[in-house]
Amino acid sequence: MAVANTGAVNGDVVVPDELANNVFIGTIAKVLDPIYNWSRRNSIWPVTFGLACCAIEMICTASSRYDLARFGMEVFRATPRQSDLMIISGTVTKKMVPTIVRLYNQMPEPRYVLSMGACASGGGPFKEGYNVVDGIDKFLPVDVYVPGCPPTPQALINGLIALQEKIDQQSIATAPWYNKKDPTAGIYPVPVLGPDLVDLRQLDLIRQEAAKHPVEDPVRAAEAEPTQPPDVAGAPKTVEPQTAGPQ
Repeated sequence: MAVANTGAVNGDVVVPDELANNVFIGTIAKVLDPIYNWSRRNSIWPVTFGLACCAIEMICTASSRYDLARFGMEVFRATPRQSDLMIISGTVTKKMVPTIVRLYNQMPEPRYVLSMGACASGGGPFKEGYNVVDGIDKFLPVDVYVPGCPPTPQALINGLIALQEKIDQQSIATAPWYNKKDPTAGIYPVPVLGPDLVDLRQLDLIRQEAAKHPVEDPVRAAEAEPTQPPDVAGAPKTVEPQTAGPQ
């Protein structure tokens, strides 16, 4: 009896000719991945979230003129717990970063981040500002960057299509949200805002740098100050004014 080699699995599986058109040999991931990715790529719900002028362009993109419903992305949710996508649209200040990270942690997996505009991606024209973070990717994993200041609605749609193409490449077998050891999965520590923004993931580095420059104890510094000599210590506090004599 002649048999046909399907070339599936390890290439050593043989199937009879009469069954070759009726038997499919593969993995569960190969069967489910197209359906799984198709359902996710066409039902991405962004969180209702805007920071600055890029948010105006994001709002325009959601209008009827550009029709985001073609991509299944028109449903902006008012809560991160029902959202798949966070669009960082605008300048990211140090005061806003803890709130952004906290909202991201509340989003269920799978979740994505789109950095919209020059400010969100690298600080933009405010990069040298004392209160501006030069890129949200220092605190969150960014999937797609959309350049521009601000990007047009067409540019944002192009970024959303790029996100769909990225979703098409994902597999259930290697998805980070199913792998507990993946560094991008799980809860991200919320930065602490004090005199400056402190990333808790860098505490060890901060301690090492602080150890190189120890802060002097003010009490010991006061005790180590040299004392004044006796003639100076006993000198009068005030000096009597001298009166001019007769000419």
